[in-house]
Amino acid sequence: MPDFIPDDELDTPSKSARKREMHRLQALGESLTELSDQALDKLSIEDDALLLAIRECRQIRSNSARKRHLQYIGKLMRTIDPEPIETALRAMHGKHEEQVNRFHTLEQLRDDILEQGITGVELALSHFPEADRQQLRQIVLQHQREITRQKPPAASRKLFRYLKALAEDQN
Repeated sequence: MPDFIPDDELDTPSKSARKREMHRLQALGESLTELSDQALDKLSIEDDALLLAIRECRQIRSNSARKRHLQYIGKLMRTIDPEPIETALRAMHGKHEEQVNRFHTLEQLRDDILEQGITGVELALSHFPEADRQQLRQIVLQHQREITRQKPPAASRKLFRYLKALAEDQN
């Protein structure tokens, strides 16, 4: 057994490392098939064969054919630099998570306002000083009437839309 290993053998990744990279690229390609055409255009993928393969994969319904096609996409992904695509995907997902968090924050604020009743108007004004006090009061009172009459929560939805508009005006 020789003690000397040539330098060119040290620089090549192992078979397992190459296989992990191929699976990672295939998974990246699969995530691209789940995007809309508008989102794909934003990624600016320059390889036309890859774009065509991604769009074709959406039409395939057979599991085995889809699996083979995803392997083909993975093979095409090895010919390009995936870093710009990964960066753009992370940015897209980050924006989505931010929107979801804002949505949940507004829902919680709405619930807190309605739970407190008329005093909840002050809570809304502390978050949105430009809000119309009278409109907030009317929505809260309407909500209370809906609860006593066991009506659908139209005022709750109305308050959420109003808070969302205020939040968009702030940004």
